[in-house]
Amino acid sequence: MNNETREKLMGVSVATLATALFKRGLRHQVIQGVNPVGWKGKNMVGPAFTLRYMPAREDRNTLAEFRNPEHPQRVAIETCPKGAVLVMDSRKQADAASAGDILITRLMKRGGAGVVTDGGFRDAAVIAELDIPAYHTRPSSPTNLTNNEAIAINEPIGCGDAPVFPGDIIVGDADCVIVIPAHLAEEVANEAVEMSAYEDFVVERVKDGEAIIGLYPCTQDKHSDDFKVWRKANNR
Repeated sequence: MNNETREKLMGVSVATLATALFKRGLRHQVIQGVNPVGWKGKNMVGPAFTLRYMPAREDRNTLAEFRNPEHPQRVAIETCPKGAVLVMDSRKQADAASAGDILITRLMKRGGAGVVTDGGFRDAAVIAELDIPAYHTRPSSPTNLTNNEAIAINEPIGCGDAPVFPGDIIVGDADCVIVIPAHLAEEVANEAVEMSAYEDFVVERVKDGEAIIGLYPCTQDKHSDDFKVWRKANNR
């Protein structure tokens, strides 16, 4: 993805991005129910590379499947492009793990920008210490073979009720994760940077005792003028 767009998205919140997408009629782009597995102190940003699970059928999902070199879970880890975010549709089921620390470590070493599942990770405490952003619903120990079968790589999926198309831009912060349609990424990033600057100005004013009516959202010329002065003084 465009490096300038990536840098802009590194500095804005999912909440701000959600508002920018709402303005464009997109209301369901936040991946519901996922949380960071150990916040890394900076945003996760990258194009989506997807893995889809389906309900497991017992005769197809024994431990012997992991010996198969074409097992989609393993292939996804080994083919996810550098700088991409692996997004897994785990059917919102955290009672079977989507992956564990060994696979996520391999993804990290291959240059993955992050990983998201609407299920759970095993070895979550270890994953929390890795140098790769990871998001899930909760820790989960049973193998994914318990009730999910990895079935398809890099096709459209649903993750936490959000539609995810390969190449969509994934952004995760300390709260949650959002999906930005690829064709909107640049303009949404630009708008979010502008919105973030004004929001930072508002926070300062509110902490100083300012009332929010007329300030947020801005409906008074006085606040517009004050923001211009603040922005110049703060190089924003």
